[in-house]
Amino acid sequence: MGYRVAVVGATGAVGREILKTLAERQFPVDEIVALASARSAGKEVSFGDRKVLKVQNLETFDFTGWDVALFSPGGAVSAVHAPRAAKAGCIVIDNTSHFRMEPDVPLVVPEVNPNDVKKARRGIIANPNCSTIQMVVALKPLHDLFTIKRVVVATYQAVAGAGKSGMDELFNQSRGSLVGDPLKAEQFTKQIAFNCIPHIDRFMDDGATKEEWKMTVETRKILDPDIAVFATCVRVPVFIGHAEAISVEFEEPVDIKRAREALREAPGVVLHDKREDGGYATPLEVVGEDATYVSRLRIDPTVPNGLGFWCVADNLRKGAALNAVQIAETMVALDLLGH
Repeated sequence: MGYRVAVVGATGAVGREILKTLAERQFPVDEIVALASARSAGKEVSFGDRKVLKVQNLETFDFTGWDVALFSPGGAVSAVHAPRAAKAGCIVIDNTSHFRMEPDVPLVVPEVNPNDVKKARRGIIANPNCSTIQMVVALKPLHDLFTIKRVVVATYQAVAGAGKSGMDELFNQSRGSLVGDPLKAEQFTKQIAFNCIPHIDRFMDDGATKEEWKMTVETRKILDPDIAVFATCVRVPVFIGHAEAISVEFEEPVDIKRAREALREAPGVVLHDKREDGGYATPLEVVGEDATYVSRLRIDPTVPNGLGFWCVADNLRKGAALNAVQIAETMVALDLLGH
């Protein structure tokens, strides 16, 4: 038997990717509905190669009898409609940041903490931030081996993380700069074309940005509350694909050979690390890929038990849509959905 599945925010970049991922992975769907705001109602979105869905109005939709809803409409919308769906008996997998740090809402990356889906007492499971997801997938096998003490990470985040409007701004600014047109920054605080901006989300009182705070608190909630994390998050002129330079300090001595073996065998990780020209993964090369790629693995001699590496993933897939679908698949495998 299949399931009745709702995709909320279906006209956005992540919502469309969720529909695509559900179809590609042949999630057991009996019935599927695409939901969005009233202004998007009546639009059409694709589900797989042959099926087109007419978008329905989220505001008036009744979730009674639906098994699972994958939300990506923005935090303010999820705050209103995710509890409404859960109250109707529909399990919610929410892609926004709204519920992530609430103690009774599990924050799940299936390769890292799959059994936490059993803790969804409110009927809501949160999908972590895109930059957090790929980092903890890579850190998990290393933490199991050597016990992580501290992580220092610098991110190189694609404009897709800011949605279609961010991608449009990079495209328009890049084209405009080449033909001498005046450039206008609207989605970002400064010009993004041919530039890097060390500012994602709002600034907090301690000088960190909200994105940096998310990486810190989410890593602790998912992986281990004793891990110290210091993040610097940077928006770069790449359309899709986040990259991260990660330095880790462990409690125990690091054996590089064992680290390589653990990463090679870890679910969701591809170790692509050859010490030669081109022997590493880049954002452009991982677009459309499900895995988190690890490269440039090497001992960090500047701290006790130190290790550094480069980590790349498609932020729309593993960083959002795929992880949400994998959570639903985990629920199915544990017989926690519907029926």
